[in-house]
Amino acid sequence: MDKIGLERHLETWAASDALRRDVAATVAALAAACRDMATIIAAGPLAGNLAAHRNNGTGGDVQTELDVRANALLAQALEGAPVAAVASEEMDAPLQLSPGAPIVVALDPLDGSSNIGTNVSIGTIFSLLRSAPDSTAQDPSTFLRPGHEQIAAGYVIYGPHTSLALTLGAGTDIFTLDAARGTFVLTGAHVRVPPQAREFAINASNYRHWDTPIRTWFDDCLAGAEGPRAENFNMRWIASMVAEAHRILMRGGVYVYPGDARPGYRNGRLRLLYEANPIALLIEQAGGHASTGYERILDRVPRLLHERVPLVFGAREEVERIERYHCGDIPRGETSPLFARRGLFV
Repeated sequence: MDKIGLERHLETWAASDALRRDVAATVAALAAACRDMATIIAAGPLAGNLAAHRNNGTGGDVQTELDVRANALLAQALEGAPVAAVASEEMDAPLQLSPGAPIVVALDPLDGSSNIGTNVSIGTIFSLLRSAPDSTAQDPSTFLRPGHEQIAAGYVIYGPHTSLALTLGAGTDIFTLDAARGTFVLTGAHVRVPPQAREFAINASNYRHWDTPIRTWFDDCLAGAEGPRAENFNMRWIASMVAEAHRILMRGGVYVYPGDARPGYRNGRLRLLYEANPIALLIEQAGGHASTGYERILDRVPRLLHERVPLVFGAREEVERIERYHCGDIPRGETSPLFARRGLFV
């Protein structure tokens, strides 16, 4: 039997519900733009110098040629969708599209852009919210709502194959791009993140900048079977959050990007609206958990469009363990020796 295409999946889900049909139309527009993005990315240097430095973006991040092209392509695709405004990591303020439309969209058009020139997986992240009545692009308050109010979220990962992870609020599904047909097809229905993790992703080069709770958790993992966890762990770091999230949805694990002592990193580095919220919804809809280390990501009320947060997501039990380290429930008596036994069972 033929696999279900994204369009049929959305049509079945939406049925005759007006808001759902608008959500479906918006997701379909984003998927079509991402399909075009996949073609550009697959061409690599043949499509131009996609990694070329174009501008310094919001918050001092470097904008590449592909960041700018992705942002323009996605915004253009949403012009024909029922979207009142779009906010993007690549724009200082929201862009008004169709005033009075029922949906607003938050975008990270190109996640992992530092990897463009190295042929490592990169992605696009999106979040859908209900628009506020009479809101305008000049008033960003319609976007400043907790992540649990998202009505849909997803990402597209451009790797050896192109996949779309999507939640419409009732589980997380994976679709794979069939390039010959030009459509995404369902290849993983209601994927689940195992509650326990034996694999973690963190940038260990920042160890000296971390706060004590993260150092302690990391040391306990590194100590392996001989340490207090009595388990061996694998460590990964791709520097592309979409790639890390996809691996976790496919085979489990946990991702950790804490705040640290470096200038500009005290409150974390990832954007709440464009990265943390949509990934958190996808992970929680797959049975996992997402946190700042202290609180659930989806309960945090954003104060700024480009607000940054620490982010821990993946296996529920491991994320909750990291929260306990932050709350002081793990004694710190022997944190100095890397492989010290503390006699803990946590």
